[in-house]
Amino acid sequence: MKTFLIGGARSGKSSLAARWAEERSKQVCCVVTATASDAEMAERIEAHRRERPSHWRVREEPLRLGAALTEECRTGDLLLIDCLTLWTANCLWPPTKLPVEPQPDLQADLQGWHQERDAFLASLRTASTEIIIVSNEVGTSLVPANAAARLFRDEQGRVNQLVAAACDSVFLVTAGLGLRLK
Repeated sequence: MKTFLIGGARSGKSSLAARWAEERSKQVCCVVTATASDAEMAERIEAHRRERPSHWRVREEPLRLGAALTEECRTGDLLLIDCLTLWTANCLWPPTKLPVEPQPDLQADLQGWHQERDAFLASLRTASTEIIIVSNEVGTSLVPANAAARLFRDEQGRVNQLVAAACDSVFLVTAGLGLRLK
């Protein structure tokens, strides 16, 4: 069973995914994609850590999610992937390649992103373990003001559609509640 939870920021996706994972299996591996790029992000990561059951395994994988999925499926554990949104940004603009000072013309690594996205989708389609995937819905807001943000929105929207098509069930999450779409 492959379940996809999608919704806006702070909609309760991660909490719902964690609750469902805990209800469905005693053996859970949480594959996380966030990187502690600043103090505020480090605190967000720590808050998620505190919310997870202490017996869960956690694998940090900001870039090679397809390879991680393939490897972790061998364990038979339920996999909770949180989240595709940060993973997309990490692949488009790898943290190790980002300049210290923001640059308005920062170029995305589209080729690297498409390779990682395709590897993840191939792994997802052949996965034989239960998986819960979390992602942000990015297409219900204003058109972003800059090219990088528009590119991110477009690529995230595409990967969300492809993942939804590959999953058995899809839920739109708002206020911590999941509305079944598929």
